[in-house]
This record gives sequence, C-alpha cells and structure tokens, in this order.
Amino acid sequence: MSETENNQGSCFIDTNIWLYAFVKTQDSKKSVIASSIIQEKEIIISTQIISEVCVNLIKKIQFPEEDIQKLITSFYEKYTIVEISKEILLKASELRKQNALSYWDSIVVASALYFDTDILYSEDMQDGLRVENKLVITNPFRDLASEKLEKE
Repeated sequence: MSETENNQGSCFIDTNIWLYAFVKTQDSKKSVIASSIIQEKEIIISTQIISEVCVNLIKKIQFPEEDIQKLITSFYEKYTIVEISKEILLKASELRKQNALSYWDSIVVASALYFDTDILYSEDMQDGLRVENKLVITNPFRDLASEKLEKE
C-alpha cells in the first residue's frame, strides 16, 4: 500500500495498547479493550512501535527470541508498517513545534499522519487532541479512569 492511498477508517495503535493486549496480567479491563482494538480491520503501525513492543516484552515478561521473531513476522504479515523515514522525522519536528509532544510521541503522530489515518489509539498522549484537522488521538481507557474516580 502506498502512502498516497487514502486510509480513511484506518487506525494507528501505540505501543501501550499492544502491550495490554499481549500481557494479560497487567490490567484485565484494559487487556479486553486493547484486544478488541487490535482486531480492527485497517491497522497501521510503525517500525518504532514494533521495536518498543518487542523490547518491553523481552524486559517485562522475558519473551523468548523465537517468539519475538514470530511476532515481528506476524506484524509484517497482518498490518501496514510505516518505515521511519527522513520525511517522517522532519514532520515530527514540525509537530513538536506546534503541539506539546515528546520526541518519541511526535514520531508516532507523524507516522500516523503519513498514512492518513483517522485515529491514533494511545493511553499516554493527550486524549481528544486533533492533529492537522485530521488525526484524533484517542485514549481507549478514558472511561475506565472515570469509573475509578467515581468509586473513590
């Protein structure tokens, strides 16, 4: 798929969502939500996300290298992968000037914009932020935070 194709209806999934889907021992409600998100039809991720997922699986649950290799292969077989390029890095720099984004988050956002996605699922970025009047950052766990506050 080329970057010029319209990916309307597609979503970009940040590292933390993948980790909740893969590591069921973290938070069961978040794991259920994350698992449903990764079932969406048009998922786009970047090589940065693949690397972050792999390093966290190795560190947190001692994921074996054989399984890491299978996971990497699976990502490439199932999803559209954004290779981090000069264009994306320069776009990320522009985004840091315009928005309160960290270095790494700006690359994630630039990667999502590169493939014209509508939604970026992330727990760590500003929920509801609309970037370039196109991409909306969505925290799929925001309702869980509201539930927690109501119980306190």
